[in-house]
Amino acid sequence: MNKPSLHQPILFFFLATLLPLILTVHSQPSPSPSPSPSPSPSPSPSPSDDSDFIQRSCNTTLYPDVCVSSLSNFSTYVHNDPALLARAAISVTLSNALELGKYLSNVSTLLEIHEDGGHHPTAAAVFHDCFENLKDAVDEMRDSMKQMRDLVTTGSLESFRFQMSNVQTWLSAALTNEETCTDEFKDVQDEPRKDEVCARVDGVKKLTSNALALVNRCVDNAIR
Repeated sequence: MNKPSLHQPILFFFLATLLPLILTVHSQPSPSPSPSPSPSPSPSPSPSDDSDFIQRSCNTTLYPDVCVSSLSNFSTYVHNDPALLARAAISVTLSNALELGKYLSNVSTLLEIHEDGGHHPTAAAVFHDCFENLKDAVDEMRDSMKQMRDLVTTGSLESFRFQMSNVQTWLSAALTNEETCTDEFKDVQDEPRKDEVCARVDGVKKLTSNALALVNRCVDNAIR
């Protein structure tokens, strides 16, 4: 019969002592790496900077108060960009002109229906002419808006100036059409809607004038 080896108790002791330690170590989760610090966001213009930009830009127009009140909601959109500000001004002007056009169309239709009811003979014709002038102004504003949307600023300075000269021409023509509209009302007598229409057209004229001034400012900034 073979005698038990001395190595067997030693091996048994070794396994009984170290195996639980080995299992314990392997069962513990490895420490997760500490998260790397996230990069700091790049600073963006503050709302006050955007508002100051609009105020400074509007101070170059003929009607700065109208300019600020009509464009203040676009402060976070324009981000100190003269081209975006001019585009916003044209958009606001176009929106107001479209509303005025609907009003003039309704008034013109009513006057044509009731022209024999005591209204001045020229009233219906003047309102209709004003409506047609405003339609032309709206078309010119739309052309200006499209040009601003398609504006290419990566080409030559001459190309940029040519594109902007189109916008300047169309806005100037729109302003002329609006002025023609109100000028014709001098011949209208005893029409209760005359003052309201002239006031509303005058409001659109101020917006158009401001939009043109901001377009001019955009061009001036580009060629400096």
